[in-house]
Amino acid sequence: MIVLNLNYKRLLASLLTIALVSCSNPWDDRENNGDANLGVNLSEAIANTNEVSMFGALLVQTGYDKILSESKTYTVFAPTNEAIYQLDKSILNDAKALKLFVANHIALTAYSSVRSGGKTQIKMFSDKYLTFTGSTMIDDATIVTADHYAANGVFHIINKALTPKLNIWQYINSKAGVSATSDYLLSLKDFSIYKADIDAKAGAIPGFLADSLSNSYLRNVYNLNNEKNSYTLFLMQDAGYNAEVDKLKPYLIKTSNVPTIDSTAIYSKFFTLRDMAYPKAYKLNELPATLISRFGVEVPVDKTQIVGEPIQLSNGIVYIMKKVDVPLAKRLVTTKIEGEKNDNFFNATRSSIYYRERRDPLLGTLYSDLNVLNPGASLPWITYSAKDFYSTKYKVYWRAINEQTNVFQQRVSLYGKTQVVNNFTNFTDLIVTFPYINVELNFYEEVLIGEFTLDKARDINFISLIGANTTTNGNNSLTLDYLKFVPVLK
Repeated sequence: MIVLNLNYKRLLASLLTIALVSCSNPWDDRENNGDANLGVNLSEAIANTNEVSMFGALLVQTGYDKILSESKTYTVFAPTNEAIYQLDKSILNDAKALKLFVANHIALTAYSSVRSGGKTQIKMFSDKYLTFTGSTMIDDATIVTADHYAANGVFHIINKALTPKLNIWQYINSKAGVSATSDYLLSLKDFSIYKADIDAKAGAIPGFLADSLSNSYLRNVYNLNNEKNSYTLFLMQDAGYNAEVDKLKPYLIKTSNVPTIDSTAIYSKFFTLRDMAYPKAYKLNELPATLISRFGVEVPVDKTQIVGEPIQLSNGIVYIMKKVDVPLAKRLVTTKIEGEKNDNFFNATRSSIYYRERRDPLLGTLYSDLNVLNPGASLPWITYSAKDFYSTKYKVYWRAINEQTNVFQQRVSLYGKTQVVNNFTNFTDLIVTFPYINVELNFYEEVLIGEFTLDKARDINFISLIGANTTTNGNNSLTLDYLKFVPVLK
């Protein structure tokens, strides 16, 4: 037994030694590989390599030779002289564009071709992110020869130039004046869809990232100016876009204090386009038949409506579409308010409010709800709020679980505002008050509590669950799993 153990230990030590040698990083072992470039910096090493000497000259021309002579560690993806010959002359003749071009080939830190990961996102000096795939590809360029080491980093020789791509937001900017969709998206730098956007615009610092903080689309949908993440955007041609906007106008009727502003059109355009962006770059063969937007809208993807080739950008893909025909029944999503996510309460003590987790005896699933027991006053109120109600009829449902020993009553009222008078909160701008309804014992189904109609699209700031007008404990209770507001098509 002792002999077996000793042999096992020797075998394990041998295997570990082999693994350490085979998995070692060439960057860590570079001192002993005899490379003459180890005595010079990256800029000098590139200049001394005939195959990439033209890129070495561009490093000097743009001043990046000085950066690459510093003591920090860098990676350079150096295009061959042939690749530089093929470069668009407009880049070579524009000092700003040329500097950005060179920066797009340089990254901080040494990235060897010997890597454990399949794909790595690398931030370049251009602030663009390029994908290092396997040991042979950087973005869409192939590494001809890898791992040329210098004193302060490594360079790889690649077969094509890494010309910086526009990101999606930059592409939208480039289409200003020729695309109604682009013009509208850019206009949201000045027009605020939500009140919170106003404060963001006021505090935005001018610069190329200012839109990320102040444009209402980038703030509330996805930040298409973000280089680190990847997105898909569907941009409709004008006719298809206008048709989708017109479908929504009856449901987003709004008035403006400024006669020249058509708020109905502005909001209809926003609600049309907010469902056109997705937080993943879907290649053409990856596009599913249906995508669900972050707002819960099911959007059909009809590939026959795609115009031309997908537009590959630095942070995703844009598809130009003749139209994206979304049925109104899918556009008008239900507003669901969870009972445990209340905003405020009145005529009740905090100790009387319980946030419960229960198991549905019918479905066997867990759910969370709110329960108010013994509030100590009559007419206990729990308030909620929700944005983006359409100008249409709504059917209102609740699921309210009564596990007491007696039936009690509660009601729902919708208000737009409150007013404080003598330290007492009054609810104003009444939209609708539903009658009191019995909350039956151990009933786990939805209950239709009523209907109401909004003639204007709006937010509802005070959705109030109200208890009975009695101080009798057990009769002034409240309970709510959820409220559902289901829009009705006109």
